Amino acid sequence: MKKISKDQYLEASLILKKGGLIAFPTETVFGFGVVYDNEAAYQRLINVKRRPPEQPFTLMCADKEDVEKYAYVDDRAKKLINAYFPGQFTIILKAKENLPAWVISKEGNVGIRVPNYPLVQDLIRGVGKPLLVPSANRHNEPPLTNSNDVELIFKDEIDAVIEGNSISNIPSTIVMINKDIKIIREGSIKKEDIMKTLEAKK
Repeated sequence: MKKISKDQYLEASLILKKGGLIAFPTETVFGFGVVYDNEAAYQRLINVKRRPPEQPFTLMCADKEDVEKYAYVDDRAKKLINAYFPGQFTIILKAKENLPAWVISKEGNVGIRVPNYPLVQDLIRGVGKPLLVPSANRHNEPPLTNSNDVELIFKDEIDAVIEGNSISNIPSTIVMINKDIKIIREGSIKKEDIMKTLEAKK
């Protein structure tokens, strides 16, 4: 496992471009990342996470304007995207057909997040395409929050780790939008705030 400092994020971007798997701090918890359209990297991520393949990973984009490239966005979704992106918020929407099958849930949805953390935004921009980013941990184990723990647990199972600590240590709020609005997980952004945002006039 290669250790990379935060100011060397372009080196990490290059590893991702080549199909590598890295870990890095975010404004929520530590995350794993691979490029979204590399199936071999995706399979490796599943193996490292030990996560069932029927549970898709979040698609992480650098900018909120990217969301409409990969998902269908209605007026309700636009309100939430404008209010909470970039930030500690994941939105689940109907996926567009240009996404690889392994990124889309069996219901035809995709979860998307835009981080409010310059390091991760720059990392994604350096790659030039979105990443699949779950929390850095084994399936059903607590998310990790610093690079030392990632090194201790995953050793040479991943290619590199960007050194440092995550910030809030609270996973993102997850909201699904289809016919109804469903709060899948409440994080630092609370249900009452989401409902107020949706009820507000444009």
